[in-house]
Amino acid sequence: MGLSVPAWPYTRVKGVRAREPEVRARSMSDFRQPLDLPVPDAGTMHNDTERCVRAVRSKDARFDGWFFTAVLTTRIYCRPSCPVVPPKAANMTFYPSAAACQQAGFRACKRCRPDTSPGSPEWNARADSVARAMRLIQDGVVDREGVPGLAARLGYSARQVERQLLAELGAGPLALARSQRAQTARVLIETTELPMAEVAFAAGFSSIRTFNDTVREVFALAPGELRSRAARGGRTPGTSGAISLRLPYRAPLTPGNLFGHLASTAVPGVEEWRDGAYRRTLTLPHGHGIVALTPQSGHIDCRLSLTDPRDLTQAISRCRRLLDLDADPVAVDEQLRSDPLLAPLVDEGPGRRVPRTVDPAEFAVRAVLGQQVSTAAARTHAARLVRAHGIPVEDPEGGLTHLFPTSEALAGLDPEALALPRSRRTTLTTLVAALADGSLRLEEGADWTDVRTELAALPGFGPWTVEVVAMRALGDPDAFLPTDLGIRRAAEQLGLPATPAALTARADRWRPWRAYAVQYLWTVDDHPINHLPA
Repeated sequence: MGLSVPAWPYTRVKGVRAREPEVRARSMSDFRQPLDLPVPDAGTMHNDTERCVRAVRSKDARFDGWFFTAVLTTRIYCRPSCPVVPPKAANMTFYPSAAACQQAGFRACKRCRPDTSPGSPEWNARADSVARAMRLIQDGVVDREGVPGLAARLGYSARQVERQLLAELGAGPLALARSQRAQTARVLIETTELPMAEVAFAAGFSSIRTFNDTVREVFALAPGELRSRAARGGRTPGTSGAISLRLPYRAPLTPGNLFGHLASTAVPGVEEWRDGAYRRTLTLPHGHGIVALTPQSGHIDCRLSLTDPRDLTQAISRCRRLLDLDADPVAVDEQLRSDPLLAPLVDEGPGRRVPRTVDPAEFAVRAVLGQQVSTAAARTHAARLVRAHGIPVEDPEGGLTHLFPTSEALAGLDPEALALPRSRRTTLTTLVAALADGSLRLEEGADWTDVRTELAALPGFGPWTVEVVAMRALGDPDAFLPTDLGIRRAAEQLGLPATPAALTARADRWRPWRAYAVQYLWTVDDHPINHLPA
């Protein structure tokens, strides 16, 4: 939000971090109760046949991504909300992931397209190794670095990672990455005019034969048939090399909370609000891109222009994380609504998400620039860095001019050239040096507790900066900002405790969703971050 005060005494609830995985896993069953159908942990729900059958018969889209229904007679698998008539219970079996279905020999339903379901909310709500692995796989780490690279980032052996993923998801890292490649291939087939050979390698397949075999196995159609089917359905390839697709989410969603925040804090040249869409540049593993994200009923329109189509998987994953689209708003709102002081805020705008980031390192730099200054001042400081150190890009459709500078580019900047107080110059230069030399790694699969400790050891990183990075860069749904000026104002108006220590203790009942409570508390002030731009 860009509103902060000097660091106050900060009291942490003892023992919470040590118990964190248990708290997060338990919360999914305790607090998410749509209708009369409580949901157990995502890792075990597929084993509860009775509840899965009831979910399928109710066609409740809120269960999409939690489990998948495989039909023994037709050998297809579906999302729970599939519009076709449900089969007999005796003909259904259930899996925790699309990859597990595919590995068991089932192909994706052509009606409900289960491979495009929102991701399981577990992977963004948990801090254990399986959740961290899933976030890294979604960001394409297995495709770029293989299973050994994934294991190294997690601090485990490749065998341990394989065993943990198989136990919970029914598929190992290679199968999960293969499923993701298949979905990327489908998007490229249906939304571009790329030759099939280029689609295959852009999606991450090692050979045309593997590409063809995988597409036929997963979708029961050859690549050419998929493209023809899309054309008959009225889908046309994007112009100027742009890729257009829909990003699904679980309802409800309050778009003003997301897009208002992103637009009001946008860094000129890197981000903009134009014609009802949030647009920004993206730095990606093989090149760069520009994305336009437009809120619609039931989905987000996503239009991507990439210099290298191999980056499609990573671009989609980062956009989903930016908008927190895999969240489970029913679970979050039910828990927060149980507090009578928060209930009116939840009822007024249910489904608020946590605006996150496409680049954790970028956000950490911006958080330092935003310390103890207004939103406008933070944007001005960031824009100066962008013009001086960012890589220029062309944007024929708008006003984007640069990529946000990398940590390596910022590591060599002259502190005296920064229009910042001396102490904040030291904070910024120390941060970018740690990011550039790899001693500090901010990424999707980072351990939230370890990174908090590392950030707190840097000069100038008080509780507000550490927690805002944890909330928006790392994606911790339980991060909390008791020293934020906007939160303190909201607490005063709602009758909540005013001091950070007392407010933190009071917020214990909101766990593990305190980052979402922050979004609701920010609505007490009439700030532009809460509204779509005019």
